[in-house]
Amino acid sequence: MKILIAYDKNTSISNVLEKGVERAKADGAYVYLVRTCSADRKIEELSELEEQMNQIKNDVFDKEGIACETHLLIRGVAPGEDIVRYAKQKEVDEIIIGIKKRSKIGKMVFGSNAQYIILEAHCPVLTVK
Repeated sequence: MKILIAYDKNTSISNVLEKGVERAKADGAYVYLVRTCSADRKIEELSELEEQMNQIKNDVFDKEGIACETHLLIRGVAPGEDIVRYAKQKEVDEIIIGIKKRSKIGKMVFGSNAQYIILEAHCPVLTVK
């Protein structure tokens, strides 16, 4: 089994990681830890984000004995679209994402990446508050 755990700057990652570890251990899954960011970031910022992801991999997944690889998706499209494309490319069996409450106006103006992922993904999506 393959699980994609996706997060961005707005996601409370601790709950997402906790659920991801639980699911991966239960199913003996391989984990893809994915973070999205915009293409206008400086090289130093991208390096820092990659370093943070590797730290999470070491501190959480390696410590638990879970096979994991990290990927920083530098998007040219919306984050939800990037995640759905990547999940399909890697043929993952489940996507785990964090969600947060947003006003109706916020959803209308900014859209909802979680909603896009839930509706467009080829596999089940587990949302975590």
